[in-house]
Amino acid sequence: MAEQSNFNQVTPNRYYDRVFQRDAVKILPGEYFVTQDDTMIVTVLGSCVSVCLRDPLTKLAGMNHFLLPHDVGGNGLMFSESARYGIYAMELLINQLLKMGAHRHRLEAKIFGGANVLRGVTVNNVGEQNVEFVMDYLRTEHIPVVANDLLDDFPRKVYFFPETGEVKVRKLKSLHNSTIIDRESEYRIKLKETSKKSGDVDLF
Repeated sequence: MAEQSNFNQVTPNRYYDRVFQRDAVKILPGEYFVTQDDTMIVTVLGSCVSVCLRDPLTKLAGMNHFLLPHDVGGNGLMFSESARYGIYAMELLINQLLKMGAHRHRLEAKIFGGANVLRGVTVNNVGEQNVEFVMDYLRTEHIPVVANDLLDDFPRKVYFFPETGEVKVRKLKSLHNSTIIDRESEYRIKLKETSKKSGDVDLF
C-alpha cells in the first residue's frame, strides 16, 4: 500500500509509464512521496536536489524534491537560515518513512541534482548550495550516501524504483523550452514569499 504527502498537500501526478510498463508518480518541487509498493517515483531536477531514501529490510522508500529558498551571502542571509527549509523537507520525508515502519538506522540515501541551470539568478551557484546542504545534513544524521549524481550544467530526469532501490538518471542535454528553469524560478520566488534531447541513462 502506498502512502503519500507533500509540503503543499497536493495530490501527486499518477500515471502509467509505457517505457517501463509500470505505475508511476511524478513529484514536483516542494513535494515528496513514500511507498512500499512498486510505484516508480519520477522527477525532473535542475538546481533542485532530490534525496531517495530507502530501508532495504522493509523496502519502504521515498523521494523528495526541494530547493533552498535563499542564497549564501545573498540579501544578507545566512546559510543556516536558508537551511531551515531543507531540514524541514528532509524531516518530512524521514518521518513519513518512520511512520510507515522504516527504521532510521537502516536508511540509505541516493542524492541527485544541483545543476547550474539558474544562471544569472544568484551570485552564488544555487545547485552547489543545495548539494552542500544535503551532504552536510545526511552526514550529521549518520545516513550513508550510497550513490549520487550531482552538479554539472544539465537538468536530470530521475527514475526511482522503490522495490529494488535502483535509480536511473537521464541527463537532459538540450531543452526545447524553459519549463524546468521556469518551474524552479517560480518555486524559488514562492519560497522567498513564504519564508530536447536526452543523454545516456546512468544507473545508481
